[in-house]
Amino acid sequence: MAGPKSFFLSPELHDYLVQHGTPPDEVLSELAEATQRETGGMSMMQVAPEQGAFMQLLAQAIGAKHAVEIGTFTGYSALCIARGLPEDGTLLCCDTSEAWTSVGKPFWERAGVAKRIDLRIGPAIDTLRELPEQVQFDIAFIDADKPSYLDYFEALLPRMRSGGLILVDNVLWSGNVLKPEAIDEHTVAIREFNDRVREDPRVSCVMLPISDGLTLLLKR
Repeated sequence: MAGPKSFFLSPELHDYLVQHGTPPDEVLSELAEATQRETGGMSMMQVAPEQGAFMQLLAQAIGAKHAVEIGTFTGYSALCIARGLPEDGTLLCCDTSEAWTSVGKPFWERAGVAKRIDLRIGPAIDTLRELPEQVQFDIAFIDADKPSYLDYFEALLPRMRSGGLILVDNVLWSGNVLKPEAIDEHTVAIREFNDRVREDPRVSCVMLPISDGLTLLLKR
């Protein structure tokens, strides 16, 4: 596995943390290796193993049956979420890259979850807006282009059940959210997102120091 995505955990402490939870099995480990081999430095976009385990556990804990993921990359997070769903559960995956998502497909098959996953290639916001505006999802994961986070949130919220969870990745952005000199588009977008959802009366919000920061939004 690659080193920690967390900017405040040492590699040694990260290894200890992973090994004292449910560690990645053979399929997840080999998918992580394939991601490193096929994408090189871009492999840091993959969720950390402890985050994947947390999302699988969370989906199971809330009894999620229908899920959606915005930003699939090579499919590690999708595999984890899909494993947290029942046999007749569904996971809608939205991504723009055939090349990246194709890395994960054989591993979804090996894990026995491919039949639960509906992968749609194209702009995620278009995919979401084409869905009926009615409750469809129990859990959602946003991990795509940061300037569109608020758009994804607004498109998802009416489609989430009451008590449903939206998980949002990279909300600490390697600590750049606290650096006044960081004024690039992505950092500014994440700051704006964090500030907006904290004050949104439609959701309850908690930000957790998992990996590069993970926000949980519970629809009221």
